Amino acid sequence: MPRLVGSSRAKEIVITGRQVKSEEALRIGLVDEVVPNEQLHQRALSLASEVAKGALHAHALMKRAIDEGLSSALADGLLLERRLFTEVFHTDDSQVGVQSFLEHGPGKANFTGK
Repeated sequence: MPRLVGSSRAKEIVITGRQVKSEEALRIGLVDEVVPNEQLHQRALSLASEVAKGALHAHALMKRAIDEGLSSALADGLLLERRLFTEVFHTDDSQVGVQSFLEHGPGKANFTGK
């Protein structure tokens, strides 16, 4: 939480046990999105569908770069990003994505996860 909202605000929330309402959580960066309760299930399905259509191997490498980069020195994190970026370009999905982009524009590729 301190990385998201800062150490002072994180301490205040944790020590007081104060409940953070959704609008405040969005404003301070604790959550990325707020939707009404009646739209929650549909929004979750929509987001899951959007993610599942992507290049899943590339997603895994991006998550790894972010997670490991946060706990590394800047130079090490940048080196890891460069290595993983190169790895992504050796996947089938990379070729599918480039070809689809050139032929149909962005967001139209049918990735295989390979």
